[in-house]
Amino acid sequence: MDAQLLGGALQGISCEKDVLIDILTQRCNSQRVMIAEAYRDMYGRDLITDLKENLSHHFKEVMVGLMYPPASYDAHELWHALKGADTEEKCLIDILASRSNMEIFQIKEAYLMQYNNDLQQDIDSETSGHFRDTLMNLAQGTRMEGYADPSTAAQDAMILWEACQQKTGEHKNMLQMILCNKSYQQLWMVFQEFQNISGQDIVDAINECYDGYFQELLVAIVLCVRDKPSYFADRLYNAIHDFGFHNKTVIRILIARSEIDLMNIRQRYKERYGKSLFHDIKHFASGHYESALLAICAGDAEDY
Repeated sequence: MDAQLLGGALQGISCEKDVLIDILTQRCNSQRVMIAEAYRDMYGRDLITDLKENLSHHFKEVMVGLMYPPASYDAHELWHALKGADTEEKCLIDILASRSNMEIFQIKEAYLMQYNNDLQQDIDSETSGHFRDTLMNLAQGTRMEGYADPSTAAQDAMILWEACQQKTGEHKNMLQMILCNKSYQQLWMVFQEFQNISGQDIVDAINECYDGYFQELLVAIVLCVRDKPSYFADRLYNAIHDFGFHNKTVIRILIARSEIDLMNIRQRYKERYGKSLFHDIKHFASGHYESALLAICAGDAEDY
């Protein structure tokens, strides 16, 4: 029935965008995949292609983005971040700093299937320096999971502290090796030990000692270890307020986190900034684009 309604909405004289929003934003990703299969069986056409042909601008980006399975969507975003006119480092940071080993593995498979390219090779050729080395490490997806050794936490913290003091190439490598490979549980203890040793929070130390995208990536890893919803709430707030509504960032985070932790992101956003995410999107976006974003974001009664 959804496929039939979409067909009518897309193939009429004028595209019925409200129907697209009502269906595609209110189904989960696995349902949307089934709808696309039914659409192909019914019309002999590809739903994503029809959406691209009938829609435009940011509204098209939202509707098409919803149709990709999560790993395929991340792969799509990484490809465009790496192969676009300018490398979009913040997109690389958002995705690679926050995904689990399994998610990284699935992204690399999807990237290879969709673009016939190796993700790590593209990172190697399109980025540089210690930023590249850290991205490459994250893209291996070899972080230890669920393991913590309190006896080595102080030792790891001392290495991080020395890396922030001396800033040699070797120290930078040791710093990113710890942040990219130790388990989240281990890093929680390491960050506490770092505070005990230095009297300083690890984020403040990194911000003082390093700069550029390398510094942003290291901080993103730390913030994701501590609380991913808070990290993405901050990214959304900055995208909405600091960059004159950075559409790509808002769309990417809402779609990518919609079935993972968007409820928690909304909660952190409101706690931290006093206004709801729903309110701020409504204030800055407009038209069907606004309606689609708000439908994905959803909200509580007091947000409307």
